[in-house]
Amino acid sequence: MTNVRFAAIGDSFTEGVGDERPDGTPRGWADLVAQGWAAELGEPIEYANFAIRGRLAWPVVDEQLERALALRPTHLSFNGGGNDMLRPGTKIEHIVDAFVKVVLRCRQEGVTPVLLAGADPSDGLPLSRVIRRRGDALTAAATARLRTDDDIVWAINWTDERLRDPSFWAPDRLHMNFRGHHRVAARVLESLGMHPDASWWELPDVAQAHLGTREYYRAHVAPWVKRRVTGRSSGDGREPKHADWVPVGP
Repeated sequence: MTNVRFAAIGDSFTEGVGDERPDGTPRGWADLVAQGWAAELGEPIEYANFAIRGRLAWPVVDEQLERALALRPTHLSFNGGGNDMLRPGTKIEHIVDAFVKVVLRCRQEGVTPVLLAGADPSDGLPLSRVIRRRGDALTAAATARLRTDDDIVWAINWTDERLRDPSFWAPDRLHMNFRGHHRVAARVLESLGMHPDASWWELPDVAQAHLGTREYYRAHVAPWVKRRVTGRSSGDGREPKHADWVPVGP
């Protein structure tokens, strides 16, 4: 039996929103990484996923990090800041501090940190220039502060221009679809020194057609604005999909 124990913390990106199974449950890149990892080894690994949609970077750290570390993983992935960037007054260094905290705690516990930068959704969103500028700044600041740490596994998706294509995104334009999540999973596995299925980089495009501008604002932007005004989150009341180890076979 393998000793690999992979825990993931984060927001909707890591939860897998946009890449839903037929029963409506999210899959996503982290599930795919666990699957690909087991395939590479030819034996099962242990996998846990604490990610909850809608979480800001520091709530991810405060609510999920210690729970994940308590399971004594060998590897822990973290991504955060996407929800922070959609809010005015975002302080980039405050988000980067969350990445630094994750790396520090992983080092203290002897865990290999896997840090991700999410893909760039800005082409399909309102205020696209603002979002891209903040994302550029966050990616640059995080890598500048932590790039010299040799024990970090990096999977930088923000600068992948191919991922900006609409065919990689769900109808809400904010979350990636199955194509996007497979491409991210391939990058993570490659960053871990493995050999992902080559097709994961560029799966056939059979995605659901995107809505027109008016329908899109009605279906996705208006509910998001309402949650901001009322102080609610899409993750309110949700529990992690895997708060304990589950075996994932090859």
